[in-house]
Amino acid sequence: MDIMIKIFYAIISIIVATVYGLTLGGIVRKIYARAHGRFGPPVWQPFLDIIKTHGKRVSISHGIMFYLGPVFRFAGGLGTYLFIPVIFGSAIFSNFSIAGDLLLVMYFIFFGQLGMALGAGEGGHPYSPIGIARGLSQMTSFEVPFALSVIAIAIQYNTLNITTIVAAQQGGITNWTLFTNPLAVIAAMISLLGMNMHSPFSIVLAPQEIPIGPPIEMNSSFLATLQTNRGLFAAAKLVLFMNLYFGGATNLLIMVIKTFLIYMFSVFVGAAFPRFRPEQSMRFFLKWPTIIGIVAIIFIAYF
Repeated sequence: MDIMIKIFYAIISIIVATVYGLTLGGIVRKIYARAHGRFGPPVWQPFLDIIKTHGKRVSISHGIMFYLGPVFRFAGGLGTYLFIPVIFGSAIFSNFSIAGDLLLVMYFIFFGQLGMALGAGEGGHPYSPIGIARGLSQMTSFEVPFALSVIAIAIQYNTLNITTIVAAQQGGITNWTLFTNPLAVIAAMISLLGMNMHSPFSIVLAPQEIPIGPPIEMNSSFLATLQTNRGLFAAAKLVLFMNLYFGGATNLLIMVIKTFLIYMFSVFVGAAFPRFRPEQSMRFFLKWPTIIGIVAIIFIAYF
C-alpha cells in the first residue's frame, strides 16, 4: 500500500512538473519574440504542438533504435526528476529521493542525451549526425565544470544525498550554497547555460543553420514524446539546481519563484548574445567555468 501511494504521488508530481516546464517554454518563446521585435506565439503553444503531433501518423522507419531514441530521452528526463525532492518535507512532491543520490541523477542526465544520440544516429538525414556530434561534444564540455561544482558541494556537505544537502541549507538565506560556496554556484550556473541550450550555446538544434538538429526526422508521436520530455527535463534541471545551490523549496510557490528566476538567467543571456560556433562553445566551457570549479574545490577543501 505504501509503494502504491508513493507511485500515485509521483504521478501527480510528474504531471505538475511537465505542465510547469511546458509553460516556461511558452513564456520563453514569447520573450524571445518580443526581444526580436515580433509578437510571438501564445504561451500555451507547446501544449498545442504536443496535441497536434500526437494526432499525426508517419510511415518513416529507420530501425528499432530510431523508435527507442525518444523513449530513452524521455526516460532520462523522467529518471532525473523522480529522484529529486521537489519540495522539502512534502509527501507528495518528495518523489523517490530517498532511493537515490546526486550521482544517480547525473547518470540519468547522461542517459537521456546518449539515448537520443543513438536514436537520431539511425535516422537518414545528414543533419542528425551533425547535431549529435555537436551535442555530445558540448555535453562533455559543460559536464566538466558541473561535475567539479558537484564535487565541491559534496565535500562541503559531506554527502551526495540531495535531501540532506537541502536540509543543510535551511534556517536562512545565508545558509544557501550561493553564499557558502559561491564559486561552485558560478561554475554550475555557467554549465546550466549549456544544459538549457539557449544562445550562445544553442549549437545542437541550431534552428538557423541545421533546422532542429538531431530530432529532424522525428515526427508524429516520436516528436510529441520529445516535446513532452522538453518540459519535464527542463523542470527537473531547474529543481535540481534550486536544491543544490539555492536552498530548495518548502512550498510550491517558493519552488515556482526560485526555478523561474533560475531559468530566466539563461533566457536573458540567450536573448543578449549571439550563438557561438561549436569550437568556441567547447573552448569556453573547458576554460573559465572549469577553472572556477577547480578553485571552488580547493577553497572548500582547504579553507
